[in-house]
Parts: sequence; C-alpha cells; structure tokens
Amino acid sequence: MLEVHKELGPGFLEQVYQEALEHEFKKAGIPYEREVHLRIRYKDIILKKEYIADFICYDKIIVELKTVSDIVEIHKCQVLNYLKATGYQLGIIGNFAKKSLETARVVNSNNLLYQ
Repeated sequence: MLEVHKELGPGFLEQVYQEALEHEFKKAGIPYEREVHLRIRYKDIILKKEYIADFICYDKIIVELKTVSDIVEIHKCQVLNYLKATGYQLGIIGNFAKKSLETARVVNSNNLLYQ
C-alpha cells in the first residue's frame, strides 16, 4: 500500500488504488483475490445480501481500501463484518485520501474489535 500511495499520492478514486495495488501484489508474488463476494450465513440459510471485499490476501487477510477524510468506526465495523462472514481474523484498511497513507488494523477475536 505504501508504494502505491508514494507513487500516486492522494486524490484518485478508490478503483485506481485497487488496480495499482493489484499490480504491486502481482509483482511481489502475493496471493490475492480481488473484489471477493462474501455471503452471510444466518442460522441454516445463506442470505441474498452480500458484501464485496476489495482484496483477500493469503486466503486469510481482508484488505479494504478507502478514499475518505478519516478512517472512522463505521469503516472498522465494515471490515469486522467481513471478518465475521469469512471467519478470518485480520483485516487491514488503507486510506489513500490524505497526504500520508492512513492505515488501521482490525482483528476479529471473540467478535471484539481491536486496533
């Protein structure tokens, strides 16, 4: 993420950063899936509503990109929901809207949010 922010700086749409980060993942040999549809299980059914995670890396880490003024609680809750839906433990949020890259780590541990 840092390389992408260093090269592009702030001001682009989220999709631009997604494409650039995908390029960096490929160059680094990082296994990933982009724009992964996440289904939600409710009791014995799968709900029709689904989330879309920007990236899943190494089959266990959610990477969510933002272009917002600040990473706030709702963004962390969004990633926590992705973690609950997948059963994964770690999510990383990268916010490209500022002069310096802003990041936040979200950990799903007994359904509590840690940063």
